[in-house]
Amino acid sequence: MSKSMIIYFSRADENYFGGAMKYIEKGNTEVIAEYIQGLTNADMFKVEPLEPYSANYMTCIEEAKVRTKTHNAPIKKEVPDITPYEVIYIGSPVYWGGMPEELFTALKELDFTGKTIKPFVTHEGSGLSSIPSQLKSICKGATIDDAIAITGSTVTSAKGKVESWVK
Repeated sequence: MSKSMIIYFSRADENYFGGAMKYIEKGNTEVIAEYIQGLTNADMFKVEPLEPYSANYMTCIEEAKVRTKTHNAPIKKEVPDITPYEVIYIGSPVYWGGMPEELFTALKELDFTGKTIKPFVTHEGSGLSSIPSQLKSICKGATIDDAIAITGSTVTSAKGKVESWVK
């Protein structure tokens, strides 16, 4: 099996689930990243904002809107060297129709030449949104493989779906 890495952004706290707010201890995208790691033994890197989002969902979406408009989203740590990896799983929730701006910050300086990107997305009705096309734009030189979209409210029962996609 080729050497792989998981790069993802995820947020816990108050989240939106099918019309209702619910507090979660671990973000939905992180749950899926952990499933992938368990199936692939991939190395994992969580992209974290330098300035955390509010725990309140409504405040968080407004903060995300500002970061998306201004393209200003510094992160705590840079992604480690991706040179040794052949396959890179990139995980994201959908923020304002695409990836959180922090993922752009994390990915924009990396050399993806010859890499295979496997996108995974968590959402609550947006599907993949524009994330695969955003990754094609930012991951120059990579092959973007088929993506998977998991509804956030179903992540705890999505392991089988993730396993079928990873294979």
